[in-house]
Amino acid sequence: MLRPTLRALGLYKYTYEAGPSKFGRYPLVPSSFALTSYPAPRHVPPSIPRPEYVPRNFFTAEWGDHDSVDMPEAQASAIALGGEEEGRIREVAVMARDLLRDVGKMIKPGITTNDIDQFVHEQITSKAGYPSPLGYSSFPRSCTTSVNNVIAHGIPDDRPLHPEDIINVDLTIYYKGYHGDTSATFVLPDVDKPGRDLVEATQEALEVGIKACKPGRKYKDIGMEIEEFAKRHGFSVNGQFSGHGIGDVFHRPPWIFHCRNNEPGVLMPGDCFTIEPCLVQGSNARGELWDDGWTMVTESGARSAQFEHQVLITEDGVDVLTR
Repeated sequence: MLRPTLRALGLYKYTYEAGPSKFGRYPLVPSSFALTSYPAPRHVPPSIPRPEYVPRNFFTAEWGDHDSVDMPEAQASAIALGGEEEGRIREVAVMARDLLRDVGKMIKPGITTNDIDQFVHEQITSKAGYPSPLGYSSFPRSCTTSVNNVIAHGIPDDRPLHPEDIINVDLTIYYKGYHGDTSATFVLPDVDKPGRDLVEATQEALEVGIKACKPGRKYKDIGMEIEEFAKRHGFSVNGQFSGHGIGDVFHRPPWIFHCRNNEPGVLMPGDCFTIEPCLVQGSNARGELWDDGWTMVTESGARSAQFEHQVLITEDGVDVLTR
């Protein structure tokens, strides 16, 4: 049984069911919670520049009627160290870091993931930035919110947070032509020890991946180090999502896989990318996609956690831009 004050929190209109008991005590997020229609996007002042992938009619057309956007295949491109480009990427990464910190302060039982999204949207646009997820392949919200057994890409909705939830908030800001990307998993007050252990291990796994970064090391070393760490602590690593190069393009090579892989390439000064491992309770880390086209949940019903930093390879090491 869950330990709730469900009615006091206004959660009684949802059918909250416990996740598999072998993974601890938490509310499962079932497929019945999936959105059956996308919400209208939040307003962005016309004066704020949009990324190239946002359809011209994204804010005016009905869902399914958005213009197609032909984007060239993204190519790897290093950041020029010591110049204006590096300054801009550092500036937007700090904006993302500071906003995620402020999001963490507002997370508590009873608020909805829509409340979080509205806050993220208003904070970004008030600083003349654009929320990068909004309109990316017609994604309808300004950040992603992934609760308990949701691995990634959860769409913010009206589900209030439960005292036993863990929630990942992933946000990206587009500002002065560059993207800053980060995420963290937050623990609500009644989360059990297995859930807290998962979140703590995932945060440490990210640090393990960062320590594998320096000029001359291989991209695949990052995933090898993360997976070895996760297995030692009894967790599995989802291999369906990867980190990615980032800069004036949202997603580009190199692709940073967080488990053992054969991705070619060697880290070089100027490489800018994200590391964002998703750890899962138990041995099955695979996810299945909901009909909404975005939300990926664990096949097993186990909880998943994720942390993300944006890093820049320097001449002699690595700088964590969103630290």
